[in-house]
Amino acid sequence: MKTFFLLVVSAHTSFFPFQPVQATLSSLKMLDVGKWPIFSLCSEEELQLIRQACVFGSAGNEVLYTTVNDEIFVLGTNCSGCLGVGDVQSTIEPRRVDFLTGKKIASLSYGSGPHIVLATTEGEVFTWGHNAYSQLGNGTTNHGLVPCHISTNLSNKQVIEVACGSYHSLVLTSDGEVFAWGYNNSGQVGSGSTANQPIPRRVTGCLQNKAVVNIACGQMCSMAVVDTGEVYVWGYNGNGQLGLGSSGNQPTPCRVAALQGIRVQRVACGYAHTLVLTDEGQVYAWGANSYGQLGTGNKSNQSYPTPVVVEKDRIIEIAACHSAHTSAAKTQGGHVYMWGQCRGQSVILPHLTHFSCTDDVFACFATPAVTWRLLSVEPDDHLTVAESLKREFDNPDTADLKFLVDGKYIYAHKVLLKIRCEHFRSSLEDNEDDIVEMSEFSYPVYRAFLEYLYTDSISLSPEEAVGLLDLATFYRENRLKKLCQQTIKQGICEENAIALLSAAVKYDAQDLEEFCFRFCINHLTVVTQTSGFAEMDHDLLKNFISKASRVGAFKN
Repeated sequence: MKTFFLLVVSAHTSFFPFQPVQATLSSLKMLDVGKWPIFSLCSEEELQLIRQACVFGSAGNEVLYTTVNDEIFVLGTNCSGCLGVGDVQSTIEPRRVDFLTGKKIASLSYGSGPHIVLATTEGEVFTWGHNAYSQLGNGTTNHGLVPCHISTNLSNKQVIEVACGSYHSLVLTSDGEVFAWGYNNSGQVGSGSTANQPIPRRVTGCLQNKAVVNIACGQMCSMAVVDTGEVYVWGYNGNGQLGLGSSGNQPTPCRVAALQGIRVQRVACGYAHTLVLTDEGQVYAWGANSYGQLGTGNKSNQSYPTPVVVEKDRIIEIAACHSAHTSAAKTQGGHVYMWGQCRGQSVILPHLTHFSCTDDVFACFATPAVTWRLLSVEPDDHLTVAESLKREFDNPDTADLKFLVDGKYIYAHKVLLKIRCEHFRSSLEDNEDDIVEMSEFSYPVYRAFLEYLYTDSISLSPEEAVGLLDLATFYRENRLKKLCQQTIKQGICEENAIALLSAAVKYDAQDLEEFCFRFCINHLTVVTQTSGFAEMDHDLLKNFISKASRVGAFKN
């Protein structure tokens, strides 16, 4: 017979009519690799074993994939030995890359030769394939028929992300440093010269004391996003793809000054155009536009960042690939848009598709049909430990503890709560009380808190997330605080911006406070006309006006 510990929580109810926002710090995307024609060469049994995949090559005729056994297989035309199996023979049957057996892939990119750059989960770098311009980084110009471990200047570094241009390579380390090598005719290696770079060289200059968080490459240009949200660019600029307002090449990193005051999270490069995604879910584009790949409604090149109007919903993902003139984006609501060169047509404005992910845009409409990133595939029939725990939340059949909140039961498991939360570790220890009453939190908030302990994610409206932020602060759950702040950022709008700013101040969430303040300044005219602004706390209003004045918000 089960013994239940009852916790009674009576609380205020949520009164904001906003839809929940799903927030998680990590997620695994479900994908159907069958959309890429090259996979028709694989049997159904082989397809079921695939966990990661990358389709590449000038015609999308090469593929690399990993299996459940951490084996890496390749098939296709094998140009320049890009399959890494020791020869240049094409194959329509999967061949195993023995040199990499047991290695787990963290990041992978490819060039036009093609050449491959791969980073393992241990931070090692391997390269192979086309090498006429030293893009493999092994000090030679001989094509690499098997994977080569690249350690020069990287031996004490952990590489977490890789990116390839047509014939040059970039890697990003865990400490925010960028290294580059390969073709450098336009300064894309960032060394200050136009001499090819045969081995990894750290990109310094303006990046010397910056912490880089994201990298990308166009055909012959390079991009880096730093932790402050600034974007630095270098290399070829003939189409304005560097966003500097000019068409001159840039041999060393230069900040995109036109994005001043805008905090960028991600950058993606097409063949000769660039997309960036901001922390407010907006997209800017610049560079070549002969196929409408900037999404601006015309085919004129842009040398300055230009807003891309997709829809009112926030954008959460952008996609582009240096081998194509295609662009794609996904909204918070799950809508996927595409524009640019789409199966020979020039789509000059974002077009709503029926796809559920941006990867499908490149499988079905890009020329060639390649993958713009490393695909991750998870089978439906396999449950990890984490997935099993998620299923047990609020399950009365297995629970040994239940909470009574606003007259409703929430079922849980003592041992999991004690493992996951310091508060429960102490409160449930030797506690024989039948009922503990609390009045601080609503049912949706407290249920979300318990569910978070099972799932590592939350699903709340931004206003309810404020209540959860209060709880996370009270229980000293710092990771949960970050998730709440992320949810609030994703759900901010003109109507609720002041309320969210007030909450950020109240709970001493400084990063969130700065975000909400910048949002209010960027949308000042509309925000000051809302009821939230009219009912703003006097001290908060005074501080807001003072700070806004200091940043020049009231200048003509």
